[in-house]
Amino acid sequence: MMGFGYFGWFGAVFMLLFWVLIIAGIVWFIKWLVEQSSSGSKKSALEILDEKYARGEIDDEEYERRRRRLLGE
Repeated sequence: MMGFGYFGWFGAVFMLLFWVLIIAGIVWFIKWLVEQSSSGSKKSALEILDEKYARGEIDDEEYERRRRRLLGE
């Protein structure tokens, strides 16, 4: 049996596959957590434009021009 225990080569391959799946699952879970935490803070371009207009960073003409462009009008 050359040191692979009760299952021989099948056991070694199974153990390798098991650990690859465990590591892939952990990586996927961490990626999912990062995406979930960052998705709540994203704003649309129109929301950002509205905020700039409300703060007085852009005038009426600039606001309307950008708004029409974003909405495809």
